[in-house]
Amino acid sequence: MKLDAKFYEEKMKKSVDSYADALSTIRAGRANPDVLKKITVEYYGAPTAISSIAEIKVTDARTIVITAWDKSALKGIEKGILTSDLGINPQNDGSCIRLAFPPMTEERRRDLTKQVSKMGEEAKIAVRNIRRDANDKAKAMKKNSEMTEDEMKQSDKEIQDLTDKYVKQIDVVTANKSKEIMEI
Repeated sequence: MKLDAKFYEEKMKKSVDSYADALSTIRAGRANPDVLKKITVEYYGAPTAISSIAEIKVTDARTIVITAWDKSALKGIEKGILTSDLGINPQNDGSCIRLAFPPMTEERRRDLTKQVSKMGEEAKIAVRNIRRDANDKAKAMKKNSEMTEDEMKQSDKEIQDLTDKYVKQIDVVTANKSKEIMEI
């Protein structure tokens, strides 16, 4: 019997996708509506994503305009942005909210790059933990005589190849985000 490598590959892929999604919420000096993904606002007593109650548009490289479908939600959106860790003061003109992204300092860029690298390492650890789980499963199958020695070695090699592939993807995603952050 052979180890189900597809199952472990899917888990590794989900780890990489989750990491890439987390990176999309990091501000890179350019206006990006994804920075608002993790912000929820109080809307009729329920925490709601901004994108569910408003239109979000990027008007230029440094400005996002949020137009609520229900004007009474503007105060809640403004409050949600202020209490988030976004670090931008929203300007509410009564019909929409403008977010002006200031240019980032060199020091802030370096800090964000370090944060991205740390998140990349955590994603690699997640992928390696999946590899460890797969190898443990293969050893258990070998011990229970469900798998031969050769099949176990083949499974180990297959899982290691998958691990290498996804660790490389994490490195590419990290390098791209770091480059985007360091761009002026």
